[in-house]
Amino acid sequence: MSSFETARDHFLAQRLPEAERACRSALWVDSASPELHGLHGDILLAQQRPKDALAAFHEALQLAPRYFAAWYGSGCALLQLQEFAASLESWRHALALQPQHIPSLHNYAKALFQLGDIEAAIQYFHAAYELDGNPHSLAALATSIPANPAATPSDILAARQHYAATLPAPAPPPPTAHPGPLRIGYFSSFFQSDHWMKPVWGLLNHHDRSRFELFLLSDCPRSACAGYQQHPSDHFLDISALSNEEAADRIAQLQLDLLIDLNGYSQIDRLPFIARKPAPLVAGWFNLYATSGIPAYDYLIGDPHVIHPGEESHYSETILRVPGSYLTFQVQYEVPAVAPPPFLANGHLTFGCFASHHKLNPAVLAAWAEILRRAPHSRLVLKNSLLHRPSVRQHLLDAFEAHGIAPDRLSCSGRAPHYDFLAAYADVDVALDPFPYNGGTTTMEALWQGVPVLCFDGDRWAARQGVSLLRNAGLPQFAAPDLPTYIHTAVALAQDPEPLAALRSNLRHHLQNAPVCNSAAFARHMESLYRNMRKP
Repeated sequence: MSSFETARDHFLAQRLPEAERACRSALWVDSASPELHGLHGDILLAQQRPKDALAAFHEALQLAPRYFAAWYGSGCALLQLQEFAASLESWRHALALQPQHIPSLHNYAKALFQLGDIEAAIQYFHAAYELDGNPHSLAALATSIPANPAATPSDILAARQHYAATLPAPAPPPPTAHPGPLRIGYFSSFFQSDHWMKPVWGLLNHHDRSRFELFLLSDCPRSACAGYQQHPSDHFLDISALSNEEAADRIAQLQLDLLIDLNGYSQIDRLPFIARKPAPLVAGWFNLYATSGIPAYDYLIGDPHVIHPGEESHYSETILRVPGSYLTFQVQYEVPAVAPPPFLANGHLTFGCFASHHKLNPAVLAAWAEILRRAPHSRLVLKNSLLHRPSVRQHLLDAFEAHGIAPDRLSCSGRAPHYDFLAAYADVDVALDPFPYNGGTTTMEALWQGVPVLCFDGDRWAARQGVSLLRNAGLPQFAAPDLPTYIHTAVALAQDPEPLAALRSNLRHHLQNAPVCNSAAFARHMESLYRNMRKP
């Protein structure tokens, strides 16, 4: 057996240290073998060493520029490093050599999605799925389609129903005959994300325990849930070690009256658990900003701003609406003080957006570039967890430069501890909401730090979250009716920013008295919906 075969056999058997030693020995003898360098890269990548793997794949490509496996491997290494923009070249070379290679199509789509090119990502996910029904690509299509500017609400419903057809069928409903309060289960994989779960903690902490018995069904331990004020009558179940089938069986034993899913497609691996319908009634709330398309869901809870009258046909669930906004916020942890508006010191207005990078699609960048062109002294601050990656940051700067916006008009920064993340709003006068996938948490955090957020009324739930929050924050002047007005309003603020100073100094106090921060009233509205739900 050759040294290459020995190293390959160790690798296939996942004996990675042995595989690496055998590969290095083989390379000592034959350093001109692209296959050996490629295998070395695969072994290093499997050991979660993407930088070392990238160097090995580079060696292979120096020897054989058309070596498909090395282009594929380098793309995978760059994905591990979150250098999504740098990975594009690897995927393009790989697909030029093997146009129907499903993993390359899928991974190219993943990179495009993370960079905000959602429409192109959808095309490549679809191509990967069409070749052999790749389930990962189908799941990705269902997850990402609400963010696709080209998709209609009917497209979103169709894509999600297509995915739902692959999930388990609902089980017979478990018995629920029991005296006492209604038994409500809240399921989430993200109870540990304190700042993201603010709307959930606001509801749970104000529930009426004389009428409702609460079960928190969690994919993390109780000790990780800092924002939850546990009540003696509540039940906390860590189901993270259970499979979907085991979790469904365990929840069915609780004899819940109603299960509220807080995940939706944010944790798609858990949807098979919900699809089994482990309670007689299942409703989606909080992170379901589009239809699930899944028959197990009986209800979807929104508000009049995000689901307009007459749009129920775009949803597979029965639509319920709370008055006001379907999200309220209570800040229960230390945050920075509100800083003075930076335009007072800078002499110009600074726009900003701290939303996730994948929300910054080409249409968003074009609109923001138009604002910057029409307000030539303004600046734009962008901050998200991917902008510390050099290739991602340069990709973004190049996109703005293609619109005629010089790099010195932008400030880009990456991840930070949450307190420092909030403190960075001291550098922003007005936040710009992306579209069609608005911010939620980032919108309220900006407002809490005294920074008004500018949005416009879109064509789907995901594109109306900003309108829902701003109208119920008592800030309707920042909720434009359409994109042209959004741009016009931003430019007008840049030309006359003085009124922003008084607003900023009073905004946190204003929010504390606004419906969007009245979690107690919101809890009563939700409880009223729960009591009136009926079995199908």
